[in-house]
Amino acid sequence: MGDIRRRSAVVLGLTAMVIPLTLALGTAPAQAASCTTKAGPYQKQVEKFLGRPVDGKQSSADCKAIRAFQTKHGITPNIGYAGPVTWGVMDLMNKQKAAGKNPNKAGKCPVNKGRIACVDLTRQLSWIQDGKKLVYGPVPVRTGRDGYETRTGLKKVYWRNKNHHSTIYDVPMPYAQFFDGGQAFHSVGVSMWNPPGSHGCVNMTKTDAKKYWSLLRTGDEVYVYGRKPGT
Repeated sequence: MGDIRRRSAVVLGLTAMVIPLTLALGTAPAQAASCTTKAGPYQKQVEKFLGRPVDGKQSSADCKAIRAFQTKHGITPNIGYAGPVTWGVMDLMNKQKAAGKNPNKAGKCPVNKGRIACVDLTRQLSWIQDGKKLVYGPVPVRTGRDGYETRTGLKKVYWRNKNHHSTIYDVPMPYAQFFDGGQAFHSVGVSMWNPPGSHGCVNMTKTDAKKYWSLLRTGDEVYVYGRKPGT
């Protein structure tokens, strides 16, 4: 493949660096100095998710549990505040869990294409199926943030590079499998729920990206549908 096409793939498929947002959105720069004593608007939902006593009141133990969750999944500021981003991540996890081993129950990903990689932007899930048979997954993914949405539709894997690296931004993109312009499956080291998202690529854990690499080939189809929350 020519240099121009490869350069385009690098620029368009580059994983977004996490950009801090304001507290109103549930994120802010730098590490938090201490836990907040303020109850958030999603206090009861967050308490229930974490298995805490559901009383809607912020306690020291509540804050520590919320803060640990935020730290693990890259939500900043990690001050233990039950805001919309923290609850949004938890709500998405609940929906992913509900998908179980039948992610295509609604039949939105084609079952007449043979082996195909499906990407559900709404639930931030991906899986590989062969007809109606689930081959691998579903697994959580991290797709394009607002303004850099992962494009929907039927596509094909057209270029694979196991050790891809962006020389422009000096960012590794291991197990890269490009399927639409510069948009690709590839692994990243951040949490799959780390806001705000990629620059269009479908981010995966190293384990899942490696498995996709072993299961997919150039020419295999990819179907992307739905809409990512917040876009």
